[in-house]
Amino acid sequence: MKRHIIILLSAVTIFLSGCNEFLDRPSLTTMDDGNYWTSESNLRLFSNGFYANYFVGYNSTWGVDYAPLRGYYFSDDFTSSGKQSGFETQAPASRASVSETAAWMTTYAGPTWNFAWVRKSNLFLERINTMKSAYLTEEAYKHWSAVARFFRGYEYSRLVSVFGDIPYYDKVVADTELDLLYKDRDSRTLVMDKVYDDFVYVLDNMRLADGNAQYLNRYIAAGFISRFMLFEGTWQKYHLNNTEKAKKYLELAVTAANLVMNNGAYQFTSDFRSLFGSQDLAGNKEVIMYRHYDAALSITHHVASYSNLTESQGPAPNLALAKSFICADGKPYKLSTLANASKLDIKSMVATRDPRFEATFWDAPMKESATMLYACKFIDRVGVTYYGKTYPAMYGSNTNTNDYPVMRLAEVVLNWIEAKAELATMGGAAVSQSDLDKSINAIRNRPLDATAIAKGIVKTAPLNIGAIPNDPDRDADVPALLWEIRRERRMEFVYEHTRLMDIKRWKKINYMSGAQNPDILLGPWVNFPVEFPAWLVKEKENKLKVKKADGTVVTYNGTNGAEMIGYYIPESVADRDAFTDKVYLSPVGNTQISEYSDKGYKLTQTPLWN
Repeated sequence: MKRHIIILLSAVTIFLSGCNEFLDRPSLTTMDDGNYWTSESNLRLFSNGFYANYFVGYNSTWGVDYAPLRGYYFSDDFTSSGKQSGFETQAPASRASVSETAAWMTTYAGPTWNFAWVRKSNLFLERINTMKSAYLTEEAYKHWSAVARFFRGYEYSRLVSVFGDIPYYDKVVADTELDLLYKDRDSRTLVMDKVYDDFVYVLDNMRLADGNAQYLNRYIAAGFISRFMLFEGTWQKYHLNNTEKAKKYLELAVTAANLVMNNGAYQFTSDFRSLFGSQDLAGNKEVIMYRHYDAALSITHHVASYSNLTESQGPAPNLALAKSFICADGKPYKLSTLANASKLDIKSMVATRDPRFEATFWDAPMKESATMLYACKFIDRVGVTYYGKTYPAMYGSNTNTNDYPVMRLAEVVLNWIEAKAELATMGGAAVSQSDLDKSINAIRNRPLDATAIAKGIVKTAPLNIGAIPNDPDRDADVPALLWEIRRERRMEFVYEHTRLMDIKRWKKINYMSGAQNPDILLGPWVNFPVEFPAWLVKEKENKLKVKKADGTVVTYNGTNGAEMIGYYIPESVADRDAFTDKVYLSPVGNTQISEYSDKGYKLTQTPLWN
């Protein structure tokens, strides 16, 4: 029977404190910490308990935490009808949890103030140390220590991305160790230096292969290390102006990505849509790690059903996102010489933009989208053909079974090229044409599927180091090359884990302001008399609005249907409340601060939240 490691949960729970069992009989359903740590198979079983927390994929059933589309929808890419959801404005009463259940804060794209998984990884590492001479070879000991240290680094990377400074622990803390339990926050740089050390150990000692290809191995770990080190390196540069640390972390991002890129087993041989709609990603050479779903095992999700054209999407893709897609000639639309490149209706953009536009969005306005632009990225080509019909289980409700690429080559190469480009701004080697060919241009050279080819879609021209486009919309403080690298990420990762985290680490949270970035409050250009006459009805009077190219807003009044041509204005749309730079990091709860104080200790509040 095929084993799908990514979906395994730990089948057992280790109880660390004693209890009086009935008649002192040993439990038949729980593991005994005193005699469990005796074999590699038991270590593997324990490590499986981390997988569902860190390699979430599409989540499961109706779960949305860390899931594309249904979890990652808060960024400048997406807009809802009505007033836009905002950032929190004051510290919460409480922000703590000790549960191992995945915790999720949408506006921070990360966990709450919870160190349960840190403790679990430290416990894992300590137990491995007890097995070193009696049960593990030196090679096995190093591998499993690397596994434990990888998960510890993963959790600390997430916590730091949300809170900045946090307490660092490299051991299991006893209930009696109050000075440790109630220690104040360590600096993020101290914490990330510890994470750096863990990740270096991982890259030196984790197995290149550990049996099944979907068991955690050095290549999978390296993909995530490139992600976390890119994040922290750019944060250190743009937020802390710490060039030394920025270089340190970015260099490790490059090293980790190089490990993956130098493995010839990973190649760009898949069309874009198949990465997300496939029922089985086994054998897909672009996918380094995936989560498999199987209806027979009751392992399903619901993300495809929210991509099937029938279920509503809001927040939905906005005009700012659509405008960011490069044209097929490799130029931003304002510089492109392609026919109709300047037209911002969906049909014209499908015909003129990078193939990822067609693969990500439906090719006509959809009333099911809050912006009229509907993302159908996370379903296969067949699933959308059931629109207006009855969907099979694989495309409806929470019984979807398409696989999710948890780590893929495109992310690794984009992490790599951005890290190299950032290092070049700090005295490192200049990015070469060869670097672009191995990264951005390799992505652009992906195969096209039959549906795209039938529509006349063509591959995007490669990026030439000697002719980097000078986009008139580029931020003045961002070099042209970095601007194009950032654009590539935006096109590649729509509704995935990256966008909010990217604009935070680049110190560009102002993109979330409609006052400063009005295109986030608009949909694409729609010719309602031709493309969507069904909305020129009485029910839409005084509700349906479009914005002309000159900025004039036209409201449908029942008699001016011919004038309803322009950028669609989502119904009752309003900008989110004003926010400040304090939203880059989360506050801790007032209850947690009081708990420290009650014990005679101090927990410092996140800067700017006092």
